[in-house]
Amino acid sequence: MTLAKTTLGLGASLACALSMAAATGVHAEEGMEKCFGVALAGQNDCAAGPGTTCAGTSKVDYQGNAWKLVPAGTCVTMELPAGADGMARSGSLEELDRDIPA
Repeated sequence: MTLAKTTLGLGASLACALSMAAATGVHAEEGMEKCFGVALAGQNDCAAGPGTTCAGTSKVDYQGNAWKLVPAGTCVTMELPAGADGMARSGSLEELDRDIPA
């Protein structure tokens, strides 16, 4: 019976620790939004588009399918350098088709 109580206690402690870790992640992103096309090469946050696997895997600056967490409301107003074609660039709340490596 003691082993069962110990196992139950450890399971409850683990469940509590995991729920606290999950809550911390939610608070870390509170007031933030995904902004596509603003990360420098190798500085994107996780889950970028094709050609990347996770954080830090974008290949070019301002890659359109790579995102970065930014303060909510700032994404589309960020000032970015013009692209190679001379066209102005801005961040987007949705994935972009620009600056995707071949």
